[in-house]
Amino acid sequence: MRLPHPPILIGGGGERKTLRLVARYADACNLFDSPELPHKLEVLREHCESEGRDQGEIEKTALHALPGDSTVDQAVDAVGRLAGEGIDHVIFSRPSAHQSGAVTMLADVVAQVAR
Repeated sequence: MRLPHPPILIGGGGERKTLRLVARYADACNLFDSPELPHKLEVLREHCESEGRDQGEIEKTALHALPGDSTVDQAVDAVGRLAGEGIDHVIFSRPSAHQSGAVTMLADVVAQVAR
């Protein structure tokens, strides 16, 4: 019997321990948007198979580093690409978030993706 608990999110892409723990215990995982992302998702799928768990039960999030000079279209494209790879939620990090217009740019991304 599982005890009631808040959802558990495990971040990281370690293939032997971290993703195995995700498959066994987590409600969600957070990975980095990198060229290795499809491979990491495949490793997670394999661990889920070994655990007898449906990978679809695990919410998959990815951290995408958004350069300060990114356009709204580039960010929207990143969201679409990540969704196509199986990511459920995208977390943007932006080094220039304190600069004027950064929040407005992200709001424009959200508005376009939500349509």
